[in-house]
Amino acid sequence: MEYQSNDNSSSAATTTSNGTASSIANNPASDSNNRKPQSAQQLIRENVQYLIEQLEAGHSEALTAFLDVMAHLRQYSLGNLLLIARQKPGARNVAGIRTWNELGRRGKRGEKGIAILAPMIGKSRKKREQAGTEDTDADKSVLLGFRKVYVWSEEQTEGEPLPTLGEATGEVGEYLDRLRELVASRGIELEYSEEIAPALGVSYGGRIALLPGQTKPEEFMALVHETAHEAIHKSSRRTTITKTVRETEAEAVAFVVSQAIGLKSQTSVSYIQLYHGNAELLMESLEIVQQTASTILSAIQPEEAVSQEVPESQFPSTETAQNAA
Repeated sequence: MEYQSNDNSSSAATTTSNGTASSIANNPASDSNNRKPQSAQQLIRENVQYLIEQLEAGHSEALTAFLDVMAHLRQYSLGNLLLIARQKPGARNVAGIRTWNELGRRGKRGEKGIAILAPMIGKSRKKREQAGTEDTDADKSVLLGFRKVYVWSEEQTEGEPLPTLGEATGEVGEYLDRLRELVASRGIELEYSEEIAPALGVSYGGRIALLPGQTKPEEFMALVHETAHEAIHKSSRRTTITKTVRETEAEAVAFVVSQAIGLKSQTSVSYIQLYHGNAELLMESLEIVQQTASTILSAIQPEEAVSQEVPESQFPSTETAQNAA
């Protein structure tokens, strides 16, 4: 799959993120304390529907803002990312107030928490009968459902500066080398060839070709794009989606990864192309983008400076939330 640059403006990503802030903030996921509590399924469905309404109205910046939040909060589930992006576009480090206090920070006056879903874990005592006697299995932890909790984004707090770990601001640093190592570890051959011009990169399935002479940021973006193709488009799913969706998914992965390491993407890709009137296919694409970007980032980026109070594995996915609701 070919990757070609379509840069238009160096401020594209910033503009789209800022441009959606007011419209999304005016439509919080839960705007009344008098409303009947919503289930996890209802909250996720409501936010998916909101995103779809924005896309159908031609507001692709809503999806770009969501991908931007995904880039900086990859430990959260898709459902919670939808909640965070709608309430606080541009959110970066996010944690509960207890974690912020431990880091020497406190919430700013007047700031409201961001509502997300956290699991409710209980104990299940399973009984069984053997030879006429009743045994009780050891207590087992089970998921009872989800409850609403509140977190705050870094800019909603003040106090001690946060520790930083190898931040990148417009440069790829060691990330490009780590990405090459990841590609090699997957058994994918990496080569450079003038013959692929004007494409910047091409994925052949087990082999990636990049155009030589690119700057390091350009090469990094191209390699992420083609790595995404290798990870998600060399399977039976390839025949069920269009080339446009495949290219947009790969570009979305490149956007999320580049934003996460501080490399400002200049792409003008309209992520609205992920949506063609089918909500299930849209959510499938978003989940694939999240999983693929998270895998790449886990290999190339150090651990986050701010630890979260709820482990990743306990955050509800859209499927888990539906089953528990």
